[in-house]
Amino acid sequence: METNKSYNPVVYFEIPVTDVDRAIRFYSSVFNVKFEKDSIDHNEMALFPFSDDSFGISGALAKGEIYRPTKDGVVIYFRTENIDETLKLATENGGQVLYPKTSNGDLGFVAEFEDSEGNRIALHQSIKTTTDEGKATHGSY
Repeated sequence: METNKSYNPVVYFEIPVTDVDRAIRFYSSVFNVKFEKDSIDHNEMALFPFSDDSFGISGALAKGEIYRPTKDGVVIYFRTENIDETLKLATENGGQVLYPKTSNGDLGFVAEFEDSEGNRIALHQSIKTTTDEGKATHGSY
């Protein structure tokens, strides 16, 4: 079987929380997003905005018996245009920097913080470059 290098099977994520309203306040303040509350399989959810014609994957803040916030496990990277400002907003809203802004060479910069619920969340800021045609491009993972 040949590997399809352009196919990314990741379509959805859930961030475990113990207090949905507190987590909504935190993520709304840090990333300037509006959530839609829902209940899925008897679990309280706050859905990140998503549209098939926009960038990014779908996800939710999730509260329920099976969800346990942790710094040990899968790490989700959020794209940001300004990693310094995002880290500042995270700490101003109760988060804690776990890994400061660090260069990742041509891929840009990364950092990590602990959210209001105790999860490790990572950030990625790409380096803007210019192509031969003069169009801006972004390094990314």
